[in-house]
Amino acid sequence: MRHAVHGRKLGRTSAHRRALFRNQLASLVEHERIITTLEKAKELRPIFEKAVTQGKRGTLHARRRVRRLLSDRHLVQKLFDDIAPRFEDRQGGYTRIAKLGPRKGDGAEMAVLELVDYELGKDVSDDSDKKDTKKK
Repeated sequence: MRHAVHGRKLGRTSAHRRALFRNQLASLVEHERIITTLEKAKELRPIFEKAVTQGKRGTLHARRRVRRLLSDRHLVQKLFDDIAPRFEDRQGGYTRIAKLGPRKGDGAEMAVLELVDYELGKDVSDDSDKKDTKKK
């Protein structure tokens, strides 16, 4: 039995696992919704929730702690300025996991990890602004 053993290894080394979750965290902050395997989603959820809690604190120390996880400072700014204020009066539970069924290739259980206040029709990213500046 696996009493008091935290986390899944996911068939990766510890460095690979850390890099995987940092990349998935960056994608979740950027897009506010990602599709991944159920096991990865369950492992990523507490990491994201701790980052949002730091974002709600808003101190310089909290920003530096989140910067250890997110290497892109624009994503840190988005987390602190856009995402964390939306959950100001919520005591945790910032994400939801919805199962999608098995993946066609290997049968792995797939899931959607998204923010609780995510709306499908809403365009979350500012890609339209970036495209306009590139055309000029």
